[in-house]
Amino acid sequence: MNYLNLKQFFLLWLTLFLSILASRDVFAKDPFAVKRAKMIEIIEAEVRTGYGNLAKKKLDENVIRALNTVPRHEFVPKKLQHSAYDNRPLPIGHGQTISQPYIVAIMTNLLHVGKNDSILEIGTGSGYQIAVLAELVSKAYSIEIIEPLGKEAQARLQRLGYDNITLKIGDGYYGWEEHAPFDAIIVTAAASHIPPPLIKQLKPGGRMLIPVGSRFMVQELLLVEKSKEGKVRTQQLLPVAFVPLTGKH
Repeated sequence: MNYLNLKQFFLLWLTLFLSILASRDVFAKDPFAVKRAKMIEIIEAEVRTGYGNLAKKKLDENVIRALNTVPRHEFVPKKLQHSAYDNRPLPIGHGQTISQPYIVAIMTNLLHVGKNDSILEIGTGSGYQIAVLAELVSKAYSIEIIEPLGKEAQARLQRLGYDNITLKIGDGYYGWEEHAPFDAIIVTAAASHIPPPLIKQLKPGGRMLIPVGSRFMVQELLLVEKSKEGKVRTQQLLPVAFVPLTGKH
């Protein structure tokens, strides 16, 4: 081996060594980084094969970045953290679940939100979905009807530094008129119908995603679009399974 080849070999070895050290450093800071990357890989594969009436077969890069940023393991009970990045829903207490990562990804993707947008979520749960959305918008609002769950989510999101999320305990069926209109609305519990207050609070040109159906029947994820003129159009996207929307309505 001549001097030039030896130098090239040394530089290659040094680059590889530094890369390994960097990877170990990242893993030490975030031991779930590898699992999160694998979760995103699985989601992207499912999106490519697709099913239902989904127009896009590829996730937006900003959505991928958000999924890779939000520490999903922080939003599940500690005893389930080892399963946080599995592509399936998990129980979070009070009879509620954290949605399957694939569903979170495609619902986020379908909303087409931007950095200057304001969004409303109905059904905070553990706070994971609104945390993902908060990575993409300027203002995120969320309503949770189960008080202990809402308080836990609020404390969690504050601890994780999400200062653009505003939560309240209440019946999400009626929306949040004080902060309306919203560029997008997402409902993470199945309703028997589309709540009229939410349609009213959706900004012209805005989008809403809502699962409609009962617990024991087929639920359909609906895309609700309001035109610039205020006309409303709905489209069935795919069958889903969500916990029911509760309240006095």
